[in-house]
Amino acid sequence: MSAPDPFKHFPYRAIVDHPPFSWPNGARIAVWVIPNIEHFHIELSPGAPDVRNHSRRDYGNRVGIWRLMDVLSKHGVRGTVALNGEVGTLYPRIMKACIDLRWELMGHGLTNSVMLTGMSEAQEDAVIAETRTIIESYGQTMRGWLGPGLTETWETPDLLKEDGYDYLADWVLDDQPVWLKTRGKPIVNVPYTQECNDVAMMLIQHHKASEYYDRAIDQFEQIYDDSADSARIMALVVHPYIMGVPHRLKYFRRIFETIRKKSDVAFMTGEQILDWYLRVGPKAP
Repeated sequence: MSAPDPFKHFPYRAIVDHPPFSWPNGARIAVWVIPNIEHFHIELSPGAPDVRNHSRRDYGNRVGIWRLMDVLSKHGVRGTVALNGEVGTLYPRIMKACIDLRWELMGHGLTNSVMLTGMSEAQEDAVIAETRTIIESYGQTMRGWLGPGLTETWETPDLLKEDGYDYLADWVLDDQPVWLKTRGKPIVNVPYTQECNDVAMMLIQHHKASEYYDRAIDQFEQIYDDSADSARIMALVVHPYIMGVPHRLKYFRRIFETIRKKSDVAFMTGEQILDWYLRVGPKAP
């Protein structure tokens, strides 16, 4: 069997060769904020409940999410939620708040206790379809997708496009949208981030809470400089059980207090970024 083609879905394109464009009102950077609202299965632990880890994560859905919502609301920022479908079944109070805030709901699998890796095409298709059915029962068309744990199979982009999705965010390989090939029509990838991501910083790299602010501003300043000739995207990824805890929240808040000082920055949702790019960016290959 031949090795998988690394460019099966995304042919190489240097960012300096991309046709220049800008965001609405001439903005140089589109900042999108992705709160990951997830459900983890306590019963998957062998023999006994994993009280310590499950409680920490459940704190995010009971307490932390309301802090994040308050920060974003006060700064006029709409979130793009990476949403486990099971949240729509188990946490109707959170869902009501998301709808009231006009946050976009982006599919994120059914639960973060089960990754897509190793699923058959039929199993993965069923997960995608069920996630969509649950979320769209709240009256919002679901257009975007982020795999749980950023996991995919070789068929994921194909299935998403065939199931009617307009964009995905798993491929963190650019600072601008990228067209991905599928076995049908292409689909747009809107870049997410593993760098300004509280899981990486706090749970894996074990940084102090202030690292989230420091890294976000360092990243913003460089991307802002890069955007002098053509628009860029910056993502901020947070999880309620991480950045929503008391000792970290102020560093999340300070990011918006700093970035808001720039007038040529647009805070956008994933679908707003997509629609603008479809309007002004290069057409699908």
